[in-house]
Amino acid sequence: QVHLAESGGGLVQPGGSLRLSCSVSGVTLDYRAFGWFRQAPGKEREGVGCIRGSTGVTDYPDSVQGRFTISKDNDANMVYLQMTSLKPEDTAVYYCAAVWGPCGLRASMYDDWGQGTQVTVSS
Repeated sequence: QVHLAESGGGLVQPGGSLRLSCSVSGVTLDYRAFGWFRQAPGKEREGVGCIRGSTGVTDYPDSVQGRFTISKDNDANMVYLQMTSLKPEDTAVYYCAAVWGPCGLRASMYDDWGQGTQVTVSS
């Protein structure tokens, strides 16, 4: 059984940076693709990036391209989301998710989810 646990959320000022971590257990990274999603109150869950565990190939939506970077550490079984130049509209609960399949940005593709971590961008 795949278990995902996010950490690293918090309060950050506009223009600041934050790194989220996703601890993965129950599977090695090579056998899954991993996505990061966010959900703000009253909004749908939005994909902000994904990474193929076996190849490291990533994909991002235009809304975060150039500001967010996903990386992984296969030895530690960790997936990371580095966020820079944060804006108030980036405020949301951020989730890590895993899928047996290709990297993608649609939440419906993913089988396993973490509990989420709150990110608040405010001065």
